[in-house]
Amino acid sequence: MKKNKYLFKSERLGFRNWANEDVVEFSKLNSDEAVMEHFPKTLSKKEVEELITKLKNHFTQNGFTYYATEILETGALIGMIGLAFQEYKTAFTPAIDIGWRLKRSAWGKGYATEGAKRCLEYAFNELDINKVIAVCTVKNQKSENVMKKIGMKKIGSFKHPELADYPEYEEHFCYEISL
Repeated sequence: MKKNKYLFKSERLGFRNWANEDVVEFSKLNSDEAVMEHFPKTLSKKEVEELITKLKNHFTQNGFTYYATEILETGALIGMIGLAFQEYKTAFTPAIDIGWRLKRSAWGKGYATEGAKRCLEYAFNELDINKVIAVCTVKNQKSENVMKKIGMKKIGSFKHPELADYPEYEEHFCYEISL
């Protein structure tokens, strides 16, 4: 897949499916302890390869994923913003989740908010999705702020079942937005 082939764009960002060439840059992001502060651990290159394969497969199966996200002006991969089907057992799932993970140099520039707004538009207008959730650890104020900025409303808190072995990351907030 050519890097300049986007599924859709926002004012400053392009959203595309993943390519094998993304492993090196995405590995840097996922090995950064600041980026992964609200996750149990950083990811190895092998784990990133597995994650990219999973994201590509999700796109093939569902028509959406947490997209590889690039700055249009430079073509630089800054991380992922997008949608994924979540089936872990909670009162809020199964559901389609919106999420983001950006490299540190992309923080504080409004990319997460811009990208998430555009992904919601795409979900509602192109994919015929009518409800989207977002979750974050209760300590992740930055992600929670993005959820508020894109019009989501808090619907509750829960213990994330996939993080039962990591009590310090287990407590999450869930936000929702509907058409």
